[in-house]
Formats: sequence, structure tokens, C-alpha cells
Amino acid sequence: MKKIYFLFLSLILLSCNSTLDVKNNQEPENPDYTYLALGDSYTIGESVVETEGWPVQLAEQLRDRNYKMAPPKIIAKTGWTTEDLLKGMENELGVQRDFDLVSILIGVNNQYQGKLITEYEEDLRTIFRKAINHSKTREQGVFAVSIPDYGYTPFGSARQEEISAEIDRFNAIFKRVAAEFNVPFYNITPISRDAEENPELVASDGLHPSGLMYEYWVNQFVNMVAEKLPE
Repeated sequence: MKKIYFLFLSLILLSCNSTLDVKNNQEPENPDYTYLALGDSYTIGESVVETEGWPVQLAEQLRDRNYKMAPPKIIAKTGWTTEDLLKGMENELGVQRDFDLVSILIGVNNQYQGKLITEYEEDLRTIFRKAINHSKTREQGVFAVSIPDYGYTPFGSARQEEISAEIDRFNAIFKRVAAEFNVPFYNITPISRDAEENPELVASDGLHPSGLMYEYWVNQFVNMVAEKLPE
């Protein structure tokens, strides 16, 4: 039974989605600001509708604050490690520095696939350098979002203590590297741990965050992100 459980979990973690240029009815005709979101299943919004992913919700909340945001360009796939994200950035982005905001959320699949944490740290530095190079205002336009803890979901509960300890280790590296590049690190991991007590925070697959959890994430950091946008 355990083998079936972890096989199913692996398939969900490693399934593929396409990179996105999100469109919706709230898109301004002549946007003033652009946003690049880099990551994995948490960034692309696995198992929620397109408008419920946190980068899309963030752009919408910024529009509500009178920032004319273009739809986010999302470079992310379910199952991506830092190595995969670097390849995706290479394929999807040129050398032009043209985004007002750039977000980074990556690492859960490095942890899940048993990748060396030293490799994660090395890749992260390259990701941060590239993200800054694609920001109009360099590090001022970049922010990092911590890795959520899937140990508190139904799929991860059997290994909760082990998963949580590993996620904490990866987030410690993530936070330290962000600080090296003078990039703020928004810690949403405590919110993800509320999923154990509130099933509404988990998507229908029993693993990924729901749109409601993503909303809670955005509510935590939207004001700080708004301060990054030039007037």
C-alpha cells in the first residue's frame, strides 16, 4: 500500500504543465508594469484553476491598488527542480532586462527527489543572478517566496516530521541566498502548515495548495511587493 501511495505522490509531483502567459478579463489595455514568476507546481498553480494561482492573484491585488499590471509571465512546471528551472529560463527568456517584478519559489522537488542541498544552493545563486538580470530595477524588483511544507497535507502526513525537517533545511538555504543578493524572503511556510487543521487550504489532489491558501500567501506580502513598483 505504501508503494502505491508514494508512486501516486511521485506522479503528481513530476507531472508536467506548460509555461504560461496568463490572460484574464481584468487585463489593462496598456499595462504599466510587467511580472515574471519563476518556479514549479506552486507557481504554476497545480490542481487549481488558472485565476487562483498566487502570481495571478498577486497581479489582481496589485491592480486593485491601481497598478496597471500586465498578466504575469509564468515560467514553471510541476516537478521542476532548480536545474529544470534554469533550463526553462534559458529556453523562455532572452537577455533583455524587462520585468518590473520577478518572483522566485523553487526547491520542493530538489527535496523530494533527494537532490544534494549543496547543488540546490549553487543553482539558487545562478537563478537569483539571472532573475536580477531580468529585473528593470535589479534586486529592487525581485522577491523570494519560501517553500511550503507538504508534510501537512494528506499525501505527506505519513512522513510529516521528516518532510518538515527537510523543508526547513532547504528554506534556511533559500533565505540565506536571498539575503546574499539583497532580495526579500517572504515566509509563507507557517501558512502551509495550517492545512492539517483546515482542509480548505488543500487542493483536490490532496497535495497542493488551494486557491484560498494562495490568497492567504498574497495577503501576507502584497503590500511589500507593491512598494517595489516604481511610481
